Amino acid sequence: MNDSKNAPLIIKHLFLALSSVLFVFPFIWMILSSFKTSSEVLKGGFWPEKFHWENYREVLDILPLQTYLFNSFYTSLIITVYVLISSALFAYMLTFYKFKGKQFAFSVVMATYMIPGAVSYVPVYVILAKMGLLNTHFGYTISMSVSVFAIFYLKQSFHNVGFEIIEAAKIDGASDWKILWKIVFPMTRSSFVTLGLVTFIGNYNNYIWPALILNDGSKKLITNGIADYFINSSLGRDWSHIMVASTIATVPLLIVFLVLQKWFLSGVTDSGIKG
Repeated sequence: MNDSKNAPLIIKHLFLALSSVLFVFPFIWMILSSFKTSSEVLKGGFWPEKFHWENYREVLDILPLQTYLFNSFYTSLIITVYVLISSALFAYMLTFYKFKGKQFAFSVVMATYMIPGAVSYVPVYVILAKMGLLNTHFGYTISMSVSVFAIFYLKQSFHNVGFEIIEAAKIDGASDWKILWKIVFPMTRSSFVTLGLVTFIGNYNNYIWPALILNDGSKKLITNGIADYFINSSLGRDWSHIMVASTIATVPLLIVFLVLQKWFLSGVTDSGIKG
């Protein structure tokens, strides 16, 4: 009897284990390929015939990874902080304020989410050019500092905060700013961490838009730097070196996720999709 009850659980665990292996396999293959020769990588084998540790030294000698990593980290951090603050303010208004046209305003905001991001490239590029902000990290960060998804996500999370709590705080004389950061934020902290992590990783991995507006080598992000050196340059495609650079670029994100995974999973669970 117990065996029949445990069968679905065993099947579930086997499915999750298999799924985990499938998801992590490309990352493991990339790390192992970073120790191979370029010809070995093209052969598609899993384990290297010999570990070429010198691949890492060679890549660090020809590629300014420190500069690219710093550019990606600090621009992604600035964008994440701004997105969290601006989205929290807008979501707070849509959740706890009562005014005519509130639903219409929310509908307009959500309608813009249906527009493909590539559609905005040309007008935003022209605006940045007229402002003299092309090829600058400031121009890049301000062009990425609004997220409709972030507004929607925090709005759904804020619905978990009782409206009566907000009303009681207002009766006690608390300002909206104080209510947001002293009451709402602590109650939805996991959602902020989840959104921050998703926003940071998304901008860290961004490729097309920064490739269009950041041209100087000293200003490139890690994604564009790797592509320019090993794919678009005259150096040719040394696949073992590409794997080395990709591994170095990926490991910091993995560390960040492992540190924040508790908050991330809690935020995914707690945010809810309520109306």
